[in-house]
Amino acid sequence: MALSPRLDLRQTQSLVITPQLQQAIKLLQLSALELNEYIEQELESNPLLETDDNAEPAALAEGAGNADDRQGDGLSVVDAVDGQNEAPLDVESAVEDNEPSLGDNDGSPGIDTANAETWGAGGGNGEHPDFEGTLADVPDLRSHLMQQLNFAFGDAADRFIGLYLIDQLDESGYLRTPLEEVALQLGADVRKVESILAVMQRFDPTGIFARDLKECLRLQLEDRNRYDPAMAAFVENLELLAARDLKKLQSVCGVSLEDIHEMIAEVRALDPKPALRFDRHMNDTVIPDVIMSTRPDGGWRVELNSDTLPRVLVNRKYMADVSKPNASKADKAFLAEKLQSANWLVKALHQRAETILKVATELVTQQEEFFRHGVTHLRPLILRDVADVIEMHESTVSRVTTNKYMSTPRGIFELKYFFTQSLPSASGAEAHSAEAVRHRIKLLIDAEAPGDVLSDDRIVEILRGDGVEVARRTVAKYRDSLNIPSSVQRRRDKSMGISLR
Repeated sequence: MALSPRLDLRQTQSLVITPQLQQAIKLLQLSALELNEYIEQELESNPLLETDDNAEPAALAEGAGNADDRQGDGLSVVDAVDGQNEAPLDVESAVEDNEPSLGDNDGSPGIDTANAETWGAGGGNGEHPDFEGTLADVPDLRSHLMQQLNFAFGDAADRFIGLYLIDQLDESGYLRTPLEEVALQLGADVRKVESILAVMQRFDPTGIFARDLKECLRLQLEDRNRYDPAMAAFVENLELLAARDLKKLQSVCGVSLEDIHEMIAEVRALDPKPALRFDRHMNDTVIPDVIMSTRPDGGWRVELNSDTLPRVLVNRKYMADVSKPNASKADKAFLAEKLQSANWLVKALHQRAETILKVATELVTQQEEFFRHGVTHLRPLILRDVADVIEMHESTVSRVTTNKYMSTPRGIFELKYFFTQSLPSASGAEAHSAEAVRHRIKLLIDAEAPGDVLSDDRIVEILRGDGVEVARRTVAKYRDSLNIPSSVQRRRDKSMGISLR
């Protein structure tokens, strides 16, 4: 058979994801903090993008902030923006058309990406300082220890060894590096390092420079003048406490059971991680992306949190100023690329907001009984249930609910919280949510009497009596996830009048 070149026409389907669509998908799954960081990077790289920190939210986009509510099923959905018919981003529809799809199938209000150049958000007006700016200037742990080091040692060599020990502390304040290794690294005598460490173990906070938990507790008890022989035996046998073998611990310490209870309470009052109080890293406060509230008529109002939405606009005036008739071809290509990128970013932010709002609204609809009656009424829900209703792909719903939070009358929840597995009903009725069953197990165990501790088999019988078909191993798994000990351990704890859970 002779080999020769030829031309063929073939029709095939392929997945085409443009760079713009990749960017939109990336924005979809970013948290509010990650989105702000991404916007900052874009502002630095694109001269046609800028933020408008002084503009009022209503002025940032035509119709933004208006109470244009869609009434239905007791829900009031407040759009972030108004505009012409454009649907939130959906990967599935974009793949079918080999380009991002902007058509809206349900005719709900969308986004005018052609005319609205600004993606608006609320937030402060710049008159008030941020919260971190109001905090007192507390020294970090290293500075705090170095001040004490300079007072404790006059010799420069001793201070150098002490400084090295400070740098070896872990985040909890423990010295995990063996002293022999420290001495070898510094070329010092190990006894010299030990003597310096002994002095530094008296530094504030008490318990710092301990090499393990037992030594940390010992240092704090010695500082309180409470490290007597009985307490020393107690600290050296913490394994018995973890195993809840209080009778053997009582025998080792040579004290009464009442004294053991007092010693447990005293040790609990100690700080096992003394360095954490100096941690300058503030706990990340969860800022909800969606705010849900109750309407006067008893329904629900769902809206985007304007504080989490970046205010970005395309500076067309700057574009006009830098565009010159005699500009080079390379300059024109650069400006055209940056303008296209800026326009797409604004459009992608609109689509991200609309998609989050659409998914959150459906979650409120699906889990309405939870919001009205509590966790026992949380119904089973999977991604497909929401995706089918809002006519999007499951992967889109998954991205939207990643690291997104909703403020509700019952607290702040991650959107993924509302997706739970289902357990069959014993009577053939509607299935039960796994989270609701887990909560039911916790309530049963919390309410058990000291003389009537519920075994896993007994909990299975109770749940089946309530119409929940569940296996014993499932009950054990849920109990372990709640950090609840077995019935044998609970019976032992209750008989001694103590609970370590």
